[in-house]
Amino acid sequence: MKLHPDVQFKTQCESNAWEKLKQFTDARIALGRVGGSLPTRPALEFQLAHAQAKDAVLKALDVESMIRQLSEFQMSVLQIESCAVDKDLYLKRPDLGRELSEASRQLLSDYAQQHDEGYDVAIVAGDGLSARAIEDNAPYFIQQLHDACLTQGWSVAPLVLATGSRVALGDETAQILHAKMLVMLIGERPGLSSPDSMGIYFTWQAHKGCHDAMRNCISNVRPAGLSVTVAIQRLLGLMKKSAQLGLSGVQLKDEHEMTALSAEDTRPKRLF
Repeated sequence: MKLHPDVQFKTQCESNAWEKLKQFTDARIALGRVGGSLPTRPALEFQLAHAQAKDAVLKALDVESMIRQLSEFQMSVLQIESCAVDKDLYLKRPDLGRELSEASRQLLSDYAQQHDEGYDVAIVAGDGLSARAIEDNAPYFIQQLHDACLTQGWSVAPLVLATGSRVALGDETAQILHAKMLVMLIGERPGLSSPDSMGIYFTWQAHKGCHDAMRNCISNVRPAGLSVTVAIQRLLGLMKKSAQLGLSGVQLKDEHEMTALSAEDTRPKRLF
């Protein structure tokens, strides 16, 4: 049997030559090493990020808190749910997250019958794959978007708060409410550095059966990503163009020039 000499690693922590690049990204680069292993700090930070991502997916949306916050903005709220009645079913059956429950469909239909004038804009906020993203970002975003829509002279439907939701759940919702434009806010799939990322999906004349090519998407809305100020500027640019052309999706290009790339988000930051 041939014996190999034991490899002896240095015990002190060695920094990485890419250290200066860490200021430009949340990606896990330049972690350094101790011997052949990660230093303790980045190893623990990875475990924390993984736990936060799991919590974001499994956490139930705090509907009561959301309604309480939105009531401060003098907004009426319709609460609906999909056919995915719990998280386990939601994760195993994506198709059920795209279908309104019968009770929710009836609730929306009853409201539409009492308010048959229709609307220019419907805003739907759904938990998606990160309820935390909606809780942290949606109330302030909705307030700013609502005011911006009224400034444009657009009528806005009552806010719809959806649980167990996939993106397509907003399509039938907007169709029932007779809304020309749908803004669907949803918690995005959390990465290991972004458990609080909210996505925005915009659709002109949304209806049940819409496909992804009919939507425009703005993603990574969060304090460490795309600010609410810039996201609303981009969204309003799309909405104005959509109202002129009567379309959305791949036929509608984001040509809006943003003027607030360095805008600060003044909302309190949530660290964990």
